[in-house]
Amino acid sequence: MKLISWNVNGLRACAKKGFADFFRAQDADLFAIQETKMQEDQLEDALKFEGYHRYMNSAERKGYSGTLVYAKEEPLQVLYDIEGDETKEGRVISLEYPDFWFVCAYVPNSKEGLVRLPYRMEWEGCLRAHLNRLNETKPVIYCGDLNVAHEEIDIKNPQTNHKNAGFSDEEREAFGVLLNEGYCDTFRQLYPDTVKYSWWSYRFNARRNNAGWRIDYFVVSERIMPFVKDSLIFNEVEGSDHCPVGLLVDFTD
Repeated sequence: MKLISWNVNGLRACAKKGFADFFRAQDADLFAIQETKMQEDQLEDALKFEGYHRYMNSAERKGYSGTLVYAKEEPLQVLYDIEGDETKEGRVISLEYPDFWFVCAYVPNSKEGLVRLPYRMEWEGCLRAHLNRLNETKPVIYCGDLNVAHEEIDIKNPQTNHKNAGFSDEEREAFGVLLNEGYCDTFRQLYPDTVKYSWWSYRFNARRNNAGWRIDYFVVSERIMPFVKDSLIFNEVEGSDHCPVGLLVDFTD
């Protein structure tokens, strides 16, 4: 199976920059999107790809947040949002399949000055509880813009970012807690020493200079890791300030 995840930073904007070409070329079994910034009735026909079921979770606030999953195979069930989060920001979609749960998430940004960090930490706890409940029934594949660079290797300038959103000690520790509860960061597990990023600021020519952060992930239950064939970062693909990430997994082994 090929699984793709991409924070498109506005699906309609990304659609004007080659999104459909990348989507079709990848021919993914599951394609997860974060930050759609749209309501379901705004989805254009050009983005209703033949051969895919669509599951969309839009934020109550228009033009903000939002998630979407395209799936070739119809899931057994679909869950929207997570227990304990009442913000209605359209951040999570969970799809159940015979062998696993697939969870697409757009984790809240703590914002400048970490003004939203308390909410972010509360949300992290709710998300972790959600994943653990699913994991008790079937292993989990969890992907999306997780808004954290976990280790210093995952960010270009770690020394100057310890108090910034996405690299605060609290956010990094929360991600570590999740991993310690039985999950694997697939890219870092397969490529412990590889420097590769998935997000670049639009300022200071950051992408041209590859001054980036790795904040987009595929995280899996430990018992799925033996079936993972590769974890991908498509850092050459433009269209957003994030690039897509991918996972190749084979349950037939």
